[in-house]
Amino acid sequence: MPATAKKTTSKTTSKAPPKKDAKAAAKPENKLAKLGLHNDMDLALHLPLRYEDETTLMTIAEASMRGLQTVQVEGVVTKCDVQFRPRRQLIVTVGDDTAQLTMRFLNFYGSQQRQLAEGTRVRVRGELRHGFFGAEMVHPQYKVVNEGAPLPDVLTPVYPAGEGLSQAYLRKAIAGAINRLDWSDTLPESMRETLKLAPFEASVRLLHNPPPDVDEHALIERSHPAWIRMKFDELLAQQLSLKRAQAARRAKTSRALPVTGRITEELTRVLPFKLTGAQQRVLEEIRADLRQSFPMQRLLQGDVGSGKTVVAALAAAQAIDSGFQAVLMAPTEILAEQHFRKIAAWMEPLDVGVAWLSGSQKKKEKTEALAHIESGAARLVVGTHALIQDTVQFENLGLVIVDEQHRFGVGQRLALRNKSNKSFSPADAGAATVPHQLMMSATPIPRTLAMTYYADLEVSVIDELPPGRSPIVTRVIDQNRRDEVVERVHAAALEGKQIYWVCPLIEESEALELQTATDTHAALSAALPGLSIGLVHGRMKPVEKQIVMEGFSRGAIHVLVATTVIEVGVDVPNASLMVIEHAERFGLSQLHQLRGRVGRGSAASVCLLMFQGPLGGTAKERLATMRETTDGFEIARRDLDIRGPGEFLGARQSGDAMLRFADLGTDQWLVEKARDTAQALLEHAPDIVDRHLARWLGGREDFLKV
Repeated sequence: MPATAKKTTSKTTSKAPPKKDAKAAAKPENKLAKLGLHNDMDLALHLPLRYEDETTLMTIAEASMRGLQTVQVEGVVTKCDVQFRPRRQLIVTVGDDTAQLTMRFLNFYGSQQRQLAEGTRVRVRGELRHGFFGAEMVHPQYKVVNEGAPLPDVLTPVYPAGEGLSQAYLRKAIAGAINRLDWSDTLPESMRETLKLAPFEASVRLLHNPPPDVDEHALIERSHPAWIRMKFDELLAQQLSLKRAQAARRAKTSRALPVTGRITEELTRVLPFKLTGAQQRVLEEIRADLRQSFPMQRLLQGDVGSGKTVVAALAAAQAIDSGFQAVLMAPTEILAEQHFRKIAAWMEPLDVGVAWLSGSQKKKEKTEALAHIESGAARLVVGTHALIQDTVQFENLGLVIVDEQHRFGVGQRLALRNKSNKSFSPADAGAATVPHQLMMSATPIPRTLAMTYYADLEVSVIDELPPGRSPIVTRVIDQNRRDEVVERVHAAALEGKQIYWVCPLIEESEALELQTATDTHAALSAALPGLSIGLVHGRMKPVEKQIVMEGFSRGAIHVLVATTVIEVGVDVPNASLMVIEHAERFGLSQLHQLRGRVGRGSAASVCLLMFQGPLGGTAKERLATMRETTDGFEIARRDLDIRGPGEFLGARQSGDAMLRFADLGTDQWLVEKARDTAQALLEHAPDIVDRHLARWLGGREDFLKV
């Protein structure tokens, strides 16, 4: 027996640490940390979600006449019982000199019954309604008080709270922090007065404890001067951080790529089209950046079909002419391969080695490509995420081009950029250099969003489509008219046109999405005998996809049934009709990208958006937008209104957490003020910049640096 007892003791002791850890995790300060509240300033800037008015009392009789609204009364408990019909509940009767009301608790602790014993004075707040037993409140807030206890003279804040954090604890913690803080304003008084902003301390104190006569509408709508100061300060912190990141980038070393020589000249000469004015303008902006000895970080925006690829190819030609390698990374194999085929067709006749790298390559092909990249035989490399693997080594990488950059995470873009930390001459020995970086996006970014989240980048915009592109007519059609749509597809194919048929997006199941595409392919094949119907989806092997896409490109396939793998990069000028099933399931950006697969030739093009009713409000907005405009910038603006910046930005959501208070839909005017103020402070008051960033971002400034 003693031996057994000893063994048990030993076992129990070994389990002690996890219990201790669990106990530590349950501490309120650790729960505060989970909310991002690590210091006094974090607590002070943890602002209320809403407020409760506990500054006034009514008699129970007055409250009973108010109808369904939240009221506060005070009285003495006259009865407290647990009843079991129709279910177990705690029933407490409270009375004052005018009337009585019932408090009903369906969930309660035994301690509450003792706390609410007869004769106890309580202050009760809740929605008063008239039930079977007269005036009652279900699960009201209450507190035990002494007779004559003073009422609060400010509104009571209600804070965002995590699990296990009571409002009482948060209020006490925040009040303590407010009393300990250094309240020195980070804006000079003259600047604050010019900007017509309220003082920082007064604003924070008011938002935590607003007086009863405050403009409640302005508080709720966040238009009160105190809220304006909070919004301005966080926008200023974001602008300062991004501008500092930009300055830090300019302090880094990059190899100047000044030469526009034989490759550039011959490529320009052999192109089968003339550059538009917009393409020439952005190309000059990029060329000027590439001549600098600090790294370019430029975002090239252009609507679907505006000709970003040729601008990227000419930028790569400048890097190659200057003696360096260039790399282009795209998010999908279809898009990357299309870039490779198009650019290789331009470059290889000029004796430029072009390498292709993707995850699906056979080992022998991949080994050969890696050797060409490392030796420098490949001057231009095109590929997918495979480019960021450790096995990929460049001889002398000078330019990184990332297409559809929002689809890559910050870490992925950094990994590719860091492939160039290599010296190029004895004079550079040991010097870490970074390549120039050009990011491309066919999802235009609204101006306000660019000013806030992309303030560390230079932005170029191709705002002109190449000549000869046909306008796209968009129609919204009920799914019940599917037979009519199939007839239209048949007629278009007989006229020699080609058609995309996009299957619905089923986010919860890739397998179900694939099944839908397969079923649609079978149904259309049966309904359209004599026509060649192709199928392409994400589960196909790259070689299989390539065979289907080539067949569609050369006109051998009349109708291409596809999932969203064709969302970007597919370029078939003869395709002039697109059908999108269950269009209500797609986002605006996806719909715009998909529609951009047609209208690439001279034939009149049509996009049919089939929907399944009834439609929700957001789906109606999206489909109406698609019907009303083909302007990518207008679509992006409306998409931002519908989704907000967090979703819109995709992988570059770093920084979104820093905008807890400002709303880009309503606070655009503040963005411009914050941007101009940031520039002035960086030039004339670097000490203020440090204090402001410490106050608002703490250790989170690094989130904004890529």
